[in-house]
Amino acid sequence: MLAEANMKLYLDISMKITEIFNSYLPLEAIHIYSIDEAWLKLNGSRLKYGDPLMLAEKIRKEIWSKYGLPCSMGIGPNMFMAKVAMDNEGKEIGLCHWDYSDIPEKLWPLKLSDCWGIGSKTEKKLNKIGVYRVGELAHLPLEYLEKNFGILGNQLYYHAWGIDYSEVEGHFDDQKKAVGRGITLYRDYNILEEIKTVVFNLAEEISKRVRQNNLKGKTVSLSLRYSKCEDKKGFSRQLTLEKRTVMTDDIYQAAVIILNKHYQGEKVRKISLYLTKFTENDYQQLNLFENNLKKVKINQLRDQLACKMGKDVLYYARNLEKGNIKARIENTIGGHHK
Repeated sequence: MLAEANMKLYLDISMKITEIFNSYLPLEAIHIYSIDEAWLKLNGSRLKYGDPLMLAEKIRKEIWSKYGLPCSMGIGPNMFMAKVAMDNEGKEIGLCHWDYSDIPEKLWPLKLSDCWGIGSKTEKKLNKIGVYRVGELAHLPLEYLEKNFGILGNQLYYHAWGIDYSEVEGHFDDQKKAVGRGITLYRDYNILEEIKTVVFNLAEEISKRVRQNNLKGKTVSLSLRYSKCEDKKGFSRQLTLEKRTVMTDDIYQAAVIILNKHYQGEKVRKISLYLTKFTENDYQQLNLFENNLKKVKINQLRDQLACKMGKDVLYYARNLEKGNIKARIENTIGGHHK
């Protein structure tokens, strides 16, 4: 069966599962790692729900009964052990528990690629010195690993012994540091005006989201990833504006300056645009020679009309140009249809 991904549904169910976690534990005991993975700190839940295995099984059953979704869980004395247990045993049997006593039998026989925190580059570097299993890594001297791998070497050593001092961070106030959007194109673009149209589409989406969050940004970052047929990979550059903005045109014009300076006609496959360095939108820097307040009100009116009457009720003529991706941006999340 071939089924198209529904990203909006995926996000909605992910939020509902997080609400199940929160029905058993406070937000401070829940660390969302990704859209489909989380750490739960079960310390202190024994009196109400029994031991961690009992509580984990209770949560698994509730997810299955409400949404028909199987899930895998790993329980350990720290975040690292729980994650590795889940990846290597929990995904096979559904629920497992590893303790320090299990390290020689369960952790050390793992291939390096099966150990969370060891990427392909680090694995190849360790393979060159004859290390292929976690147990072999554990018996390298700490001083040797720190000398050859730096801070990562310290982490590699302690993880190989099942030691992890990191804490479940819990819920936090998500102060946005960047608002952006990237898009992988359906074909290679090498006509400058088409690339500019895509950049404009991205600038429009970013400015709308910045206004929704009541923010103003000052630094515009543009990244281009070239096609595989090109010798170069691409570039990523940024430009800081004189004043913070929420305007589509300001973001777009800054991106065009970057584009004109660094783009030399290569075939482009992915374009990303970001706005950073925020302040609250109630901050106003007045300009004696330009009526920015009027532009802000026009943009706010466009947002209101789009919310009330649909996204296509009012739009820029540039969105009709060849190469535009307006419809894809509005109807996809993470590259998938909403």
